[in-house]
Amino acid sequence: MEFSATVILAGLISALVWLLTVKTSKKPRLPPGPFAFPLVGNLPQIDKKRPFQSFVEFSKTHGPVMTLYLGWQRVVVLVGYDAVKEALVDQADEFVGRGQFPFLYKATQGYGIGISNGERWQQLRRFTLTTLRDFGMGRKGMEEWIQEESQHLRARIRSFKGEAFDPTFLLSRTVSNVICCLVFGQRFTYEDKEFLNLLNIINTVLKFNSTPWGMLYNIFPWLMEHLPGYQHKVFAHVKEVRRFIKRKIHEHKETLDPSSPRDFIDCFLIRCDQEKDNPKSEFQRENLIATGINLFLAGTETTSSTIRYAVSVLIKHPDIQEKMQQEIDTVIGRDRCPMMEDRKSLPFTDAVIHEVQRYLDIVPFSLPHCALKDISFRGYTIPKDTLVIPFLHSVLKEEKQWATPESFNPQHFLDQNGNFKKNPAFLPFSAGKRSCVGESLARMELFLFMVSLLQGFTFSCPGGPDSINLAAEYSSFANLPRRYDIIATPR
Repeated sequence: MEFSATVILAGLISALVWLLTVKTSKKPRLPPGPFAFPLVGNLPQIDKKRPFQSFVEFSKTHGPVMTLYLGWQRVVVLVGYDAVKEALVDQADEFVGRGQFPFLYKATQGYGIGISNGERWQQLRRFTLTTLRDFGMGRKGMEEWIQEESQHLRARIRSFKGEAFDPTFLLSRTVSNVICCLVFGQRFTYEDKEFLNLLNIINTVLKFNSTPWGMLYNIFPWLMEHLPGYQHKVFAHVKEVRRFIKRKIHEHKETLDPSSPRDFIDCFLIRCDQEKDNPKSEFQRENLIATGINLFLAGTETTSSTIRYAVSVLIKHPDIQEKMQQEIDTVIGRDRCPMMEDRKSLPFTDAVIHEVQRYLDIVPFSLPHCALKDISFRGYTIPKDTLVIPFLHSVLKEEKQWATPESFNPQHFLDQNGNFKKNPAFLPFSAGKRSCVGESLARMELFLFMVSLLQGFTFSCPGGPDSINLAAEYSSFANLPRRYDIIATPR
């Protein structure tokens, strides 16, 4: 306890020195923002259960580019489509930096594609995009994998024989098997206990980062490391994922055929050997482990949560579910596997899936960016090392971009003739050079899995439509949908 008290006291003294230094130095012209308290910044003014709502309220007073302090970390928040696009797309090179995300940094030990900057990030992103495309991301090969997995999913749902069940981990297993085929070259059976344990860990990690306790860790990591709490158990779970990926890498090394790579790990190992004499190469073991964690986590929970949320939406709005099924029956029927080329003939279905993503708003704050140097933006100066948050919630729920932003409304993506229409403010995967590397895969999964499910089943729940609450159960880093037992009635 004495050691912890000493650490806390030293931190407080350091913070006071920092504040005095800031006040006595020449300040750049920062964007405006609310009054910040010493040490804790604007944290007392932020709703711990719905932090995104506090950011919306701040922007009503301080505008689309504002400065907040999370603890003593200065953060510039970009609010609304125009500000986000101007930064991430029009000034992409200046806003390409990735900001610190302490939980992810510790989980990956600073390696991998998710948290890195500079040459490491450039090499790993370029390689990851190329390799995933080579193995079919957004192409025919991946489409066939998803079609096969959808049949396993439908068979498992039929086994419940119309009884209520919790779809959470069933959908996680289904979606995760797709990324597992890409990264590990294999799918796992739904009965695999190790696989289910890993998926439970992924769910725990995302849930932790979407609670006030997780938010505190990401703001005060040095303090939380020395305090007791659930964060230590979560990191122990992360180590299990690391051990699993290390074992898979070892198995791949033992059976590697450089002339015939089977998956992402094989391709990375081959590149490691090709560049073993290059001192500037980022193709080394720690980056492979960390990128494997990045792909495994990101490729599992966000997409499966979105599908689960979509099912809740259809239960809440049975008229929408019925209209989607009528369209699917007319275009595809109930027996043929859906294909991506069907999407253009299913405008209403496509619109509903897009609206699910917009309305769920699964990562409202995106991952933080960082000013790698002083940036001039809209007449302000964003100093080097400032965190930058592209506030995606404000884009997906902006009144001037959407007719009814706070309502679930598929008409947001349909024109007067019922044809699908794009909206440039649809940015659930962020934008620019740091946009999600798995965007095309996620889009394909959402469409093929949802159409396949609606071909085979009509969804309801024991409590009826009125029992469904579409507000997030947890909200911070991610908006996580509530869990419901559902009933899948075969059609």
